[in-house]
Amino acid sequence: MQVAKVIGTVVATEKDRLLEGVRLMVIQPVDSRGENTGSPLVAGDAVGSGIGETVIYAKSKEGAFGLPNPQACCDAGITAIVDDMYTG
Repeated sequence: MQVAKVIGTVVATEKDRLLEGVRLMVIQPVDSRGENTGSPLVAGDAVGSGIGETVIYAKSKEGAFGLPNPQACCDAGITAIVDDMYTG
């Protein structure tokens, strides 16, 4: 799992039936200090995150495991909203 910041939403009027009811969010991967790392990507949202929130996400097939249908065609899925993060 990795950390990201939610930076936008995706509006898709047509999508795979297994993704019906799943919000698609644009996320920016970040490091432990909140600095951007890598390129933004689209992730299915399993937890109701919002723009500006820090989230945990999983990539590859594991990204779909937290969605209502784990068989959904999804390369990244938001699995948690971060309240606080401490590094030592």
